[in-house]
Amino acid sequence: MYACLHAPGNLSLLVECARGFSPLIEENPPDSVVFDARGLEALHGPPAALAREIERRAGVKANIAIAPNPDAALHAARGFAGITVIEEKKEAAALAKLPINLLGGSPEFAESLHLWGIRTFGDFAKLPPLGVAARLGDEGVELQRLARGEGYRRLRPLEDPLEFEAELELEYPVDLLEPLAFVMARLLKEICERLAARALATNEVRLRLTLENSPVHETSLRLPVPMLDQKAFLRMLQLDLSGRPPIAPVVKVHMAAEPVKPRRTQQGLFVPLSPEPEKLELTVARVRHLVGADRVGSPEISNTHRPDAFQMRAFAPGLGSRPGGSVSERAAEAPRLCLRRFRPPRYAQVLVVNQRPVRVMSASVSGRVTVAKGPWRTSGEWWREDVWNRDEWDVALELGEVYRIYRENDSGRWFLEGAYD
Repeated sequence: MYACLHAPGNLSLLVECARGFSPLIEENPPDSVVFDARGLEALHGPPAALAREIERRAGVKANIAIAPNPDAALHAARGFAGITVIEEKKEAAALAKLPINLLGGSPEFAESLHLWGIRTFGDFAKLPPLGVAARLGDEGVELQRLARGEGYRRLRPLEDPLEFEAELELEYPVDLLEPLAFVMARLLKEICERLAARALATNEVRLRLTLENSPVHETSLRLPVPMLDQKAFLRMLQLDLSGRPPIAPVVKVHMAAEPVKPRRTQQGLFVPLSPEPEKLELTVARVRHLVGADRVGSPEISNTHRPDAFQMRAFAPGLGSRPGGSVSERAAEAPRLCLRRFRPPRYAQVLVVNQRPVRVMSASVSGRVTVAKGPWRTSGEWWREDVWNRDEWDVALELGEVYRIYRENDSGRWFLEGAYD
């Protein structure tokens, strides 16, 4: 079965309504939409009940027709007001009263039928097919078949760009977060409903606020797993805006979501359930709001030679892996020493003999050096205020502890950087 909606001047609304029932949609500009309704009986009941549900969701007054083929549904929706249901093998009788001009065709074809006195689908369907073929050619044969409701073509599916965006221009500038939250909730609801209608989720939500006489304010939520929780999105955006509010009143709100396949997990029967990603991400957002965005996440080594340089990256699956191999592969490697850094490095006094450290003294570590390896000179980023230039040593003390120490070449001071396990 195929369903058609016809409402002059409301093509976009008809397409949006059809998307709620089927992914196979065909536009027939300027005012009709046909979609594949096969299999919807299990959800909405017989064709008449389905037609009433389509009418309820349409949002505008529209003619609705359900027929065994797309062309019969299209002609019935354009020709009959209200709801029309055409049963199989009764298409010709149902379409017989429609005016012949709904068939379309060339001007020559229309003139010929007018001269013959053909005014309805039924009149044209009664003509002998051989005579129609002889006088009107292939076009006449094809249109007579449509007049009898014998269409058999496939739909020409509408290509969906899968862009999930919504925006709203405000009647007056808004400078408070509470009324702005109502606008964001409306846009989020619209986007989430469109994602759900296509069985999709999102892992990134972008918000762009156009401000009054000020630069655009932009923010985004990058989620570790695909989600589709409108309330969680709204709460995270509120936390972000409360920590970094717009500098001027808002005049327009634009929101977009990146579509991805939803998350599917298989829980083990004897494995405890992990926290729901929505609740966990909301908790992380609250912590980020309290301590700062640059202090929450997973530490990642920066692409620099600066000692102990790292940055915080948002939590995401797969952060434990790196080009050096999988976690299991790295676990199978030979054990190596682990340097546990002191943050900040601890000031120390070092006795040097023949340019080698022989004793280390600090508030927490003190002892005679039995083995010293070094120095390893490291320096860089001379153009920055926090330039570094130092000599590093790995030293073993008399009680067996192993530490890393270094000397700042510019100041001559020694520091205890960390202990090896």
